[in-house]
Amino acid sequence: MRVCLDDRYLLEQGVVYLNGLHALVRLPIDQHRKDQRAGLHTATFISGYPGSPLGGYDLALQQAQSILEQHRILHVPGANEELAATAISGTQMLDNYSHSHVDGVVSFWYGKGPGVDRSGDAFKHGNFAGTSKHGAVVVL
Repeated sequence: MRVCLDDRYLLEQGVVYLNGLHALVRLPIDQHRKDQRAGLHTATFISGYPGSPLGGYDLALQQAQSILEQHRILHVPGANEELAATAISGTQMLDNYSHSHVDGVVSFWYGKGPGVDRSGDAFKHGNFAGTSKHGAVVVL
């Protein structure tokens, strides 16, 4: 049996060994697989500020880019946390502005404490508006 580092993202059964960052990279992959099994055509959008306390998350996402693309996962680092949060809010507007190729978007935001303070309006409005029917937002 051949073992490779990408198994931490590719294996769907059995034991995989992950550190915390790898688990956060795998999470949207597993969500996409779950949605596919449910007959949903979803995508994932990940944005945040590079250099957040989740140091290395953005780098781990970049290293796994080819695998992420296979699961319709797009990582776009934000110029700051507020812009990243605003972009993520936009992914949840599919119920009002539907797209023929996506039933919903699961979004992940990452940032640091001062960025949370800066993103207050985007978080407040996003929380008030909620998510689309087949969407979700995870704040890390």
